[in-house]
Amino acid sequence: MVKLLVSLLFTVLLTLSGWVGTIPAGFAATEPTPASVESIEDLRTKAFEATNRGDFARAETYWTQLLEQLPNEPAIWSNRGNAEVSQNKLEAAIADYNRAIELAPDAPDPYLNRGTALEGLGQWDAAIADYNRVLELDPQDPAAYNNRGNAEAGLGQWDAAAADYQKAAELAPDFAFARANYTLALYQLGQVDEAIRTMKNLLRKYPQFADMRAALTAALWVKGERGEAESNWVAAVGLDRRYKDLDWVAHTRRWPPAMVEALEKFLTLQ
Repeated sequence: MVKLLVSLLFTVLLTLSGWVGTIPAGFAATEPTPASVESIEDLRTKAFEATNRGDFARAETYWTQLLEQLPNEPAIWSNRGNAEVSQNKLEAAIADYNRAIELAPDAPDPYLNRGTALEGLGQWDAAIADYNRVLELDPQDPAAYNNRGNAEAGLGQWDAAAADYQKAAELAPDFAFARANYTLALYQLGQVDEAIRTMKNLLRKYPQFADMRAALTAALWVKGERGEAESNWVAAVGLDRRYKDLDWVAHTRRWPPAMVEALEKFLTLQ
């Protein structure tokens, strides 16, 4: 099984910001009492607070309790799916996203989130189909372009991935990871000088961007600019020591093969 990339860190794979949603027409709803409204709002608040703390198991429990009161609200199914993805419970998450889509077939968030879970299972084509559906519903969604690029990268379709990352960055200029993904795709495509230039531009804007510090380290080392490579490496591992783990870089962060190989050359000589 492909290791799951939790995109809260890298690719905006999840929509944990709180899609509220509404109960679709055709579903009977019981008139809520003041006490039940207060209970529902309290559970929603607790669910998002648990999510913000990274306590996804507790968040899942709160979403489940909410579903006992509001079984036909698609947003709750989708948000419980997000909590399950964050625990690598991918099949359960997909089932919840399926239910959200049944209840709200024209809402983009459950498709975006289901695509994330499908990526975690290595089902790249199915993930791309979900991202395509998001873009049918909202052609200006930068997360869908970025995520589709990730799935295309999983298939080794680097030209398509680069185009989607570039589009995501154009739509959301502050979407730093879309620009980073575009840079890594350029490196995979052999556009080394352009990739390095873009890495440096990103680091001027985001000097604490560990991903680009580590990538620039690898690219510069292979190019023979070893002093600058080493100084960037000190900064990279000071920000995030996971870049010392090639398995994590290759399978969780999912750098392109050429970039992983460059980092391996650097690490081997340390």
